[in-house]
Amino acid sequence: MTGDRETGNAAVELAPVALVLIMFLALAVTAGRVIIARNAIADAAREAARQASIARTPAQAQASAVTSAQAVLAADHLDCAPQVRVDTAGFAVPPGQPAQVTVQVTCQVRLPALIPGIPATRPLTASFTSPLDLYRAR
Repeated sequence: MTGDRETGNAAVELAPVALVLIMFLALAVTAGRVIIARNAIADAAREAARQASIARTPAQAQASAVTSAQAVLAADHLDCAPQVRVDTAGFAVPPGQPAQVTVQVTCQVRLPALIPGIPATRPLTASFTSPLDLYRAR
């Protein structure tokens, strides 16, 4: 008779454990998505700064940085509309003196809606600074 009373206990004991494991898996998926998106945005900022640093004019640097950031994010399959800020103050520095260009890329990254309470989007930002060539005409 005691064996019949304990027949359903395994299922009852497994339910809370399964819930915790499912929540842990959902958290791992969300964290992985954030890490992948952060790396893609950092890559976009680095490439945008590099493209801006080889431009001849501040306007050209801005256009090159935006185009480059969008291309890198598209290649990494990150679906967001990046905001690209380019600090072109280095173009005003006379040739022969150290100068740099800094690019900041910000994206609203959509996260999987697996865990209640975690927002559906998260803003991620990365910036990169690239030196301008000392002996290039600016």
